[in-house]
Amino acid sequence: MSSLARPVTLQFPPSLELGQGTASAVGRWVEAQGCRRVLVVADAFNGDRIDRLGLPGQAVVFDRVKPEPDIANLEALLAVAREAAPDLVVGFGGGSAMDLAKLAAVLHDCGQTLSDVVGAGRVAGRRSALIQVPTTSGTGSECGTRALVTDAANSRKLAVESRHMLADVAVIDPELTTSVPPAVTAATGVDALAHCVESFTNRKSHPLVDLYAEEGIRLVGLHLARAVAAGDDCEARMGMSLASMYGGLCLGPVNTAAGHAVAYPLGTRFGLPHGLANALIFPYVLAFNAPACPTKTARILDLLGQPGGDAPSEEEVFRLAGGFCRRLGIDATTSVPALAEGDLEAMADEAFSIKRLLDNNPREVGRDDILGMYRHLAGNQ
Repeated sequence: MSSLARPVTLQFPPSLELGQGTASAVGRWVEAQGCRRVLVVADAFNGDRIDRLGLPGQAVVFDRVKPEPDIANLEALLAVAREAAPDLVVGFGGGSAMDLAKLAAVLHDCGQTLSDVVGAGRVAGRRSALIQVPTTSGTGSECGTRALVTDAANSRKLAVESRHMLADVAVIDPELTTSVPPAVTAATGVDALAHCVESFTNRKSHPLVDLYAEEGIRLVGLHLARAVAAGDDCEARMGMSLASMYGGLCLGPVNTAAGHAVAYPLGTRFGLPHGLANALIFPYVLAFNAPACPTKTARILDLLGQPGGDAPSEEEVFRLAGGFCRRLGIDATTSVPALAEGDLEAMADEAFSIKRLLDNNPREVGRDDILGMYRHLAGNQ
């Protein structure tokens, strides 16, 4: 079946607020809807910025979201949520906060547990309203229907997908991202890029989704370096907020591929932030996939301002993509811990088991291919 004939479902939040100073739209929506019991899910940094949302009255705040949230972190949140019995849950932060907000909204009062809903289409429903407010430009989770949580017992990501986790309102205010440090801006920005690229080159790619993917890539090429260099560059921050949102929209109908599968063990085993793990892996997988999708790879490089010709080689793609990341300050030599061969072998096993993503990749990926990427990243070859 051609990509044009393939069925596709693209879901948007029913209401989208976008622009500088829009964070206070949350409070206006709460008043208009008459919500009385509000639970805000945030990380520690954003717990002190709840006033930016303009909420009327008091809200219950859970501000203990971890950078790579695990089941214990989710259970702590659910205990608070069951006590608060919210009629509105607000995710306020990066992807981790927004993902846990989704899970809290659907699990706090439905009788289901996390194990009941892991996978696709297993959530029974949602009674609480849900608003998502991103404070980074990376995951695009504000417009997504997936949530990830780590099972610390086996260092694996558990993925939940459901239309019931789509926000009622997404409020994207680039002013909330101006305080993000340069290194985090760079890593989360390449994560947004990876979402767009992995959907664009995906076996399940679709022309409708490609529109958002290409525009997201173009915006990263135009604005990410500027946002890293000057955090208060409002135009650059707006561009990256849009790029992140477009990446999130791509994930619903298409999802990611080998890049994220290979990146996950760096986060679950060694605590690397999700954005940084994806940024470190990005040049490797883009180069690996180049022979399978040369035209789209050339288009990606052009959109990033790194032209490599009509059919760039794997070596050329790696050089150009790696240079793009290094100029943003993303450097494996200062980010990746010392890894023994046994670590690399175990990581390769874990990544190779994530078939839900590897099956989307345009080029078949073997375990040895993944191991080679890890060895190169760790300087072991």
